[in-house]
Amino acid sequence: MRYCCYLLALLLFLVSCTKNNDVAENNIPLPAVTITDTAYGSDPLRKMDIYLPAGRDEHTVAIVLIHGGGWSDGDKSELTPSVAGVQALFPGYAVVNINYRLAKNGVTNVFPAQEEDVEKAVETITANAENFHISRDLILAGFSAGGHLALLHGYKNDPEKHVKAIVAFFGPTDLTALSDIGTIQALILFNATGKTYDQDSELFIQSSPVNFVTENSPPTIILQGGADELVPASQSVELDSRLEENKVAHELVVYPGEGHGWSGATLADSFEKIKNFIDANVP
Repeated sequence: MRYCCYLLALLLFLVSCTKNNDVAENNIPLPAVTITDTAYGSDPLRKMDIYLPAGRDEHTVAIVLIHGGGWSDGDKSELTPSVAGVQALFPGYAVVNINYRLAKNGVTNVFPAQEEDVEKAVETITANAENFHISRDLILAGFSAGGHLALLHGYKNDPEKHVKAIVAFFGPTDLTALSDIGTIQALILFNATGKTYDQDSELFIQSSPVNFVTENSPPTIILQGGADELVPASQSVELDSRLEENKVAHELVVYPGEGHGWSGATLADSFEKIKNFIDANVP
């Protein structure tokens, strides 16, 4: 029975692709398509939702959303309500909302599992770009731990330079420094990595985006709460300095009174700044 279900799903997908190809070949604008919970690996958490816009073509850029949760919690469903807002802010862009494996108790799915999952998700998107009728160009947008994963992938794991810009909301940038800030940060990092810095300094170094900034890094906008006690502003300031040193197009936006996340007029201001930054830096 399970085999029959898989076969039916495959047939439906092939039929959908055939119809889309027919439409594209006859110069008829493609309709919008939403594909939810599609797998990019065998683990149940390796899934993503794909929102393809109407009228897309080989120049359509995809925005990849990466949720937060200390690398051990959270789900793409938390960002699902934001998809419509992203589509309104960036009409004509595709949106991909991904899950990744979550670390547990410093034993299961410890880092770099999450880094590997983002790499695999991006690989799946770009490998299927022609089938989706979109470009292989991407914008990565992450929140907290998701911001860290967006930065790490864009700076470290993108040799073909598919990532054209990164949007990082209060993401950790230097795990070595973060592990020294306080007990809460140390516990979160141990839960995610299964190690302390003293036990495996190389893991912390290799997992810190600041260590991979070069003059070829993608344009980056960083949004940070000045009163954030979980991921302090020093993390974003350090990244800002590295980007400045390497002459990478970037912007650091600090909201002095905000903590680890914000809403209302401040969030509206963030969206406006992101829109302006992407319009100025992504062809």
